[in-house]
Order: sequence, then structure tokens, then C-alpha cells
Amino acid sequence: MERLRLRLSNKWMAAVASMWIQCSSGAYTFGIYSSILKSSQGYDQSTLETVAVSRDIGSSAGILAGVLYTAVTHSNSNSGLCGPWLVHLVGAIQSFLGYFLTWASVVGLIQRPPVPLMCFYMILASHSTPFFNTANIVSGVQNFPDYSGTIVGIMKGCTAISGAIIIQAYDTFYKGEPSKFLLMLALWPTFVSLVLMLLVRIYKANASDDKKHLNGFSALTLIIAGYLMIMVILEKNFSLPLWARIFSFILLLLLLASPLGVAIKAQKEDSKRFLETPSFESNISMENLESRYSSSKSFVAKDVAYHEVPRGEDQVNDKIMFDEEGMNLLQAMCTVNFWLLFIAMVCGMGSTQAVLNNLSQIGQSLNYTTVEVNNFFSLWSIWNCLSRVGVGYLSDYLLHTRGLARPLLMTVTLAMIVVGHIVIASGFPGALYVGSIIMGICDGSQWSLMPTITSDLFGVKHLGTIFNTIGIASPIGSYIFSVRVIGYIYDKEANGEDHSCVGARCFLLSLFIMASLAFLGFLFVIALFQRTKRFYMLRKSKHSLKR
Repeated sequence: MERLRLRLSNKWMAAVASMWIQCSSGAYTFGIYSSILKSSQGYDQSTLETVAVSRDIGSSAGILAGVLYTAVTHSNSNSGLCGPWLVHLVGAIQSFLGYFLTWASVVGLIQRPPVPLMCFYMILASHSTPFFNTANIVSGVQNFPDYSGTIVGIMKGCTAISGAIIIQAYDTFYKGEPSKFLLMLALWPTFVSLVLMLLVRIYKANASDDKKHLNGFSALTLIIAGYLMIMVILEKNFSLPLWARIFSFILLLLLLASPLGVAIKAQKEDSKRFLETPSFESNISMENLESRYSSSKSFVAKDVAYHEVPRGEDQVNDKIMFDEEGMNLLQAMCTVNFWLLFIAMVCGMGSTQAVLNNLSQIGQSLNYTTVEVNNFFSLWSIWNCLSRVGVGYLSDYLLHTRGLARPLLMTVTLAMIVVGHIVIASGFPGALYVGSIIMGICDGSQWSLMPTITSDLFGVKHLGTIFNTIGIASPIGSYIFSVRVIGYIYDKEANGEDHSCVGARCFLLSLFIMASLAFLGFLFVIALFQRTKRFYMLRKSKHSLKR
């Protein structure tokens, strides 16, 4: 038992457990059960949209998750009653209660709830996602501080494909029974989180070979996403028999288990290196150690990172040193960098989320078939995953090899969002296919880069609270663009008794307005890039010294 405990108690097993929890979270699946929710509760489209917005609010409002994570890991995250597992536990309870009560309402097990209560169920269910994200992402950043972009990309990528994974299970066993899909959402994420949550812990030891094995996790995540894309294409074009669906699902489970092999290999190498360390260190004199320490002291002292943070217009040139634990939320909110990033995310995340929320209506207005619209959602989800993993890896690579500030990639992302809006607005044949891929890539890139940039600029101690606060930019922007822009203009253009609109004109003006505001976000990120260039060069120097 002791040997088994030691094999399970390491940062690699923590990473695998986090990946599995993220893969089971069931994000981005509202479209699967929205029809049964609408028909069973007697909702009109406007009421259903209200419930959908409630889900968006719950999935983005993670401040409580960040506060809880900081509280339970402040003193000792690896012993006693405190640790990331408590955050997982709260998330699991919310997920079960929210989805179970929704399922019970749909099947008539409980009395039909009023709309505000159903919105509460949706907020409760989706609010579990920030708890899973916070526990897994922040623990990952603390376990792999030199490769925060890569680990954040992996975790966010697993979240992106989680919906497709659960949909595969649903299509295999319960296809055509959306009420059972709701029950799956109540049971699956809860069970996986409760089983694995004790493995997610914080380990301080780091090794030079972390990058190789993290790249292995990234590659496996991309392979799983590619496999899901193949299955989506096959299922959209062919009617697969039951045995083929079961076989493909078993293969998917084997792919999901494959990160365990990477973790076992990584831990064996770490153990071997640990056993060899004493003989290696005995050949190093104290004079050499002191020399190495003094040579690096000019850049980093006791892992202190230098942040140039303007604290006001009359103190622009002040230089304030923060250790790697960084700032709390209030300190971060007193900086210009925080608000540059927040406003950019309102423009960027808000506009991509608004397009996602209205993708069906955009497709219908441009005369795409139902099958084609479903393909848009699949393409969005899979490319979203690929970009989260890929951009996370790329941001680490460019930082460590060239010292390029991560906000540079965010500027590219915002510029692509502008292009995506214009492509969709053109209304050309196939434009929505191209546009949905572009917007899916950009949405995933933002969710990968934002937490990583936050950890760079404000430290890891309060990372969960700060990046979840910045994440509120998504529902704020989504509400502004969806309700105040798209909804208002669509109703103006709509005609007929069913208040429907057909043609490119339905969303043309809305898309150009969102493109303009995405360009504004681009300008804000350019400013953030200029302000942080020197800081990231110091980060590169620090990483080079560690190696």
C-alpha cells in the first residue's frame, strides 16, 4: 500500500487526474438538451435564451472558486483537511444538484419550477465548471511553473473536448433520449471528480525534463481531439451500427487512459534522477554553488520576479517588486495591466461567445441545413480544443526561446477575431464554415492565454481569484453583444408572424459592430504588450539561468 501511495503521490499523477476531471466536465453541451428543456417546460425561444444566459453566467463566474482555492491552499495544500480536493468537492456537489434537479424537472419527478428557479438550477450546474477549472489549472501552474502556458493549454483543451466525449457516450448508449443526457451530466462529472480529487495536489519539485513529458500530454490531447473530429464526420455522413459505436467508444476510453503511460514514465525518470542526485552533487563544491547563486542574483533573488506596475498616473515610473506569490485581487485591480486585459477580454471573449450563442440563428438566416449547423458546433468545439493546447505550447516556446511577451499572441488572436466577423458577415457560400473555425480557434486561444498571462503578471497565490474575475468579461461582453446588439438589430430586421429574418442583412450590422469592438480590444492588447515586453525578457533570462 505504501508503494502504491508513493506512485500516486506525484505531480504527474496529479496532472493526469486533472486531465480526466476536465475531460468529464461536460462543457458546451446546452444544445443537446435545450430542445427537451424547451418542450417539457413550455418555454418560448426568449425564455430559453434567458436560461442559456444563466448557464453562461454560472460557467464564467468563478470568483468564489478562486477565493476558496486560495483559502484552502494558503497554509499547506498537501496535508490535513485543506487542499484542492475541497474545491473539487464543492464543484461536484454543485454539478450533481444542478443537473439532477434539471433532469427531475424535465421528466416530471418534481413539479415544474418557475423560470427563475430553473435559471438557478442552470447557474448551479454550470458554476461547477469554474471550481474544476480553478483546482486543476492553478494546481497545474504551481506544479509546472516554468511551463504554465503548456499546462493551462492542456487543461483548457480537455475542457473544450469534454462535451464531445460525453456526447460520444450518449450517442453510443442513449441516442435520441436527451433527458438521459441530463442524467449523465448529473452523474458522470460528479463520479469522476469524487474518485480522482484526492490525487490533485501541489508538489514543489521541478525537473528539467518536464517539457518533454508535458509535450506528451499535449500530443495525446490533440490526438483525442482529432479522433473525435473523425468520429463526428463519420456519424454525420454514415449511420453506424451499434457494434461500431461501442467499438469506437472503447477506443476513445483507451485514448483517454493513455496519459497514464506518460505519467508512469515521467515518474520513473524523476525517481531515477533523484537517486542519482547525491553522487552528482558531491562533486560540486560550495564555492561553485555560491558562484552560481551570485551570478544569477542580479536577475532573480529567491525566485523574486520583477514587475513594472504603474500604480497611478503620477507614479508611472515606480518599480515594485513582488515575489512569485504576487498580488491579491485588490492589488491587481489597482494596476493598468489588469484593466487593459479585462477590457480586451470583454471585446474578444464577449464577441466570440455572442457568435457561438447565435450560431444556429446565423446558420438559419443564411439557409444552412440543420446538419450543417450541427457541424458548425462540432468544428467550433474541436478547433477550440486544438487552439487551447497549441497556443499554450506556442506561448511557452516563444517566451523561453525568444523572450516574446505572451500578449503578442493575444494581439494576433484579436486581429483574427476581426477577420472572423468580417468573413461571416460576407455571407458567401461556405463563409460560415470558415468563420466558425476561425472563431473557434480564437475563442480557445483567449481561454488558454488569459489565465497564463494573469499568472505571469500577478503571481500564482491568488491566481484562481484574479483569472476568474477577468473571466467575468466573457458573460459581460456576451450580454452586451447578444442582447443589446444582435438581438436588437435582428428584431429590427425581422418580418413575418414568426419574427424570423432571412439573408445576410440579419446579422451584417451586428457583426461589423463586433468586429469594430474586437479591433478596439486589439489596441488594448497592443498597449499591454508594450508595457510587459521588458518583464517577459526578464522571465526568459530567469528560465535560462534555471537550466
